[in-house]
Amino acid sequence: MLKINPLSTLYVGIDVSSKSNYVCALDFYKNKYINSSFANNQPGAEELAKKILECLKEHPDLNTIVAALESTSVYSIHIANFLSSCEELMHFKPYVFVLNPKCTANYKKSYIGLGKSDPIDAFVIADYARAGNIETEPWRGSQFLALKRLTRHRLHLVECMTREKTYLVSNLYLKFSELQMLEGDDQPFCDIYGATSSSVLTEYLSPEEIIDSSEEDLISFLAQKSRNRIKDISKTAELLRKAARDSYRLDKALYEPLNVSIASSFNCIETFKKEIKLIDIAIEREIRGLNPNAFIILQSIDGIGPVFAGGIVAEIGDISAFHSSDALAKYAGLMWKSNQSGDFDGEDTPMSKAGNRYLRYYLGEAANSMRKHNVEYGAYYRKKYNEVPKHQHKRALALTSRKFVRLVYGLLARNQLYSGVSLDTSNE
Repeated sequence: MLKINPLSTLYVGIDVSSKSNYVCALDFYKNKYINSSFANNQPGAEELAKKILECLKEHPDLNTIVAALESTSVYSIHIANFLSSCEELMHFKPYVFVLNPKCTANYKKSYIGLGKSDPIDAFVIADYARAGNIETEPWRGSQFLALKRLTRHRLHLVECMTREKTYLVSNLYLKFSELQMLEGDDQPFCDIYGATSSSVLTEYLSPEEIIDSSEEDLISFLAQKSRNRIKDISKTAELLRKAARDSYRLDKALYEPLNVSIASSFNCIETFKKEIKLIDIAIEREIRGLNPNAFIILQSIDGIGPVFAGGIVAEIGDISAFHSSDALAKYAGLMWKSNQSGDFDGEDTPMSKAGNRYLRYYLGEAANSMRKHNVEYGAYYRKKYNEVPKHQHKRALALTSRKFVRLVYGLLARNQLYSGVSLDTSNE
């Protein structure tokens, strides 16, 4: 909670859009001092700062600025940076807050019959700040912004690759219906999106060509494409033939268009993989220019490398911004809504997810990696996995991520390396 004198504070609410910022400035008694629009560019920001200064000079009883705006993709970054670092405003100790839009939207519901417009939205944001509802820390500036752009772009590439793989599945099923349905020991390839699988699926026009190919030719093909990395190549060839025999047959006119689509998807996936590797290198390079303590601490945890550590620190920033692991978990959206009334206690308690999805992603990926390398976290994951009959992995990983948050907070708050000793004091 921000400790200021509310009676001497000017509350500035900013409704941000790509072209303009509508501003409403209030004092504690809801007197409006600014209620106008400014261009969302450098001249517009300078005009806003000048207007705020004029207001403060006219009302000497106001000596502190609290500016609040909603997080609106990249459009809120420039104005937040400008107001938090504007030299002309430094004397008045400006606090700038970038809010979760859900918070202000829910607050707006307390006004019955309030319409929708830029002036109204700016007023609601200013009034939200005036009411003392802000619990987040002030805008930290651009210290971690460069790293954050890289880590968020990495997630963007991962999501693009996942969408491409999902799209590819439909074409794979049409061409080679049985191959993608096989699991475990019946699946000829450990990675259906790998180099050997993609060669088979693009260079053989149809399953019939695999069936008609001699055993020697098929084994030679698999050996060449896998660079002799397949342990039992005869068994792989046999499984591939069986999958080809069990697959549906298509009209021959369909195979060529399907091959073109499948090859294109594999090329896209390969490109995304290469770009992700380049981003990983850039993340490691960017990390070296920042305070290394947090990165060193996180990388001391089993299974956590520079990319996951970078993603977590870029979104958290300074751990002192959070008073507890619960606050950090809430910021990441790793919390569960209660479903209770009277004597009724609902078993279905969905995760809120009303938080920083980027931090939630990197915490989840890091927890998933750690449970594969750490005995304690592996056992905890398996315990939670076996507690329910459905959504087992999703639930177990979410709970493991929540446990991981307590470890991250404990290590960073204590400024200590991970020694294998659990810092989790919960009873879960």
